[in-house]
Amino acid sequence: NSVGLVPTMGALHEGHLDLVAKSKSDSDITVVSIFVNPTQFNDISDLEKYPRNLDNDLEKLRKFNPDLVFVPEVEEIYPEKPLVKFEFSGLGDSLEGAHRPGHFNGVGIIVTKLFHILHPTHVFFGQKDLQQVAIVRRLIKDLSFDINITVVPTRRAEDGLALSSRNARLSPEERSTALILFNSLIYAKDELLKGANWFAVKEKINRRFLEEPRAKLEYVELVKSETMETVSSITPEDSCSICIAAFVGETRLIDNMTVTV
Repeated sequence: NSVGLVPTMGALHEGHLDLVAKSKSDSDITVVSIFVNPTQFNDISDLEKYPRNLDNDLEKLRKFNPDLVFVPEVEEIYPEKPLVKFEFSGLGDSLEGAHRPGHFNGVGIIVTKLFHILHPTHVFFGQKDLQQVAIVRRLIKDLSFDINITVVPTRRAEDGLALSSRNARLSPEERSTALILFNSLIYAKDELLKGANWFAVKEKINRRFLEEPRAKLEYVELVKSETMETVSSITPEDSCSICIAAFVGETRLIDNMTVTV
């Protein structure tokens, strides 16, 4: 039998459920893991504030009827502080890796543990976590895991905001402000396809954020989708993505959009 794994940190939304539905269609057995992984947080306050509602998560999952929901305690996953460290070189040095030191080490540790514990043949991730997908794809290749990775398109609200567990922390005013991420991506994609200079586009986005007091831009970069290498233009030879991260109030959000010539 094929075993599909949907790794999550809970606070499930429709984007997570898209992954479960895809696993159900592609795998004989579907396993959903719910674990807020402390080793991938570089900010203790962010870990403490991360939304948790297991009863609500299980209620949502019942509609999709996964075969197993794996909800371990921290002490089960980390009986001791791990000494092993993952280094993903250029893949993990930019974007999230640059702004969240140790984040991808934590991702590498927990994903490897889940693979060894649950023995999946397929694993499902969302496009919103583009750099994480590249990291896990390389981890599977380098460590010779016999696992297929499937990437499911980002689920968005009707107004375009990417669904995220962190959205639950936004006030109504901040929820409206958060659209600046999606609108910036749309603007950048349209301008690049018209042949605009990337650095001029990036500067315009920077100015947009400076004019919005409730939002603070952390980065906006144009990268090759597979390698996360930053580039200054789009070409027919490579699939590129615009990646953005920003704080809206005290909540950090990320998003991305692929640009193909």
